[in-house]
Amino acid sequence: MGKTYVTALLAKELSKQGLKVGIMKPISCGPDNDAVYLKEKLGLDDPLELINPYQLPLPICPYANILHGKKFKFDIQKIKKTLKKLQKKYDLLLVEGVGGILVPITSNYLADDLIKDLGLSVIVVARAALGTINHTLLTVRSLQKKKIKILGIILNGFKRELSEESNPKIIEKLTGIKIIAKVPQKN
Repeated sequence: MGKTYVTALLAKELSKQGLKVGIMKPISCGPDNDAVYLKEKLGLDDPLELINPYQLPLPICPYANILHGKKFKFDIQKIKKTLKKLQKKYDLLLVEGVGGILVPITSNYLADDLIKDLGLSVIVVARAALGTINHTLLTVRSLQKKKIKILGIILNGFKRELSEESNPKIIEKLTGIKIIAKVPQKN
């Protein structure tokens, strides 16, 4: 629940600054629905179907749900209509992804395709620990290749490990993108 936890923290912080902040989770997978968590944590009155137009039953990527026989007829227009409704209601709408940017939604449509089609900018949420440099650089390069604007990077789950001291500096230097927050490990 890294991205979801960070999304909730970000929404709360922006709300403290006087903004009316809404949440959208276009696609969620599995019984532990991130949209339910966000709705409750942020006290939103939007119907769950508006926050989360597609809720798939298995805790695997959307395309894998299809391969396991779960019906899922993806319709970008449904998500676009929902997005517009929520954007009219809020000063700022945070849209949480469905895993990493290359997660397959269908056999030929990935999460980064959805980001691009919705015209969204991105805040990359990456783990703070060992291995994050490679993962974060791959994510950033993939987004840049699609010409998706990156607003910043949030490193999540700091545990005071040695690699966490240098990771933020190296990521900023190699990407040219600012680390906008460092979130401690959730207790």
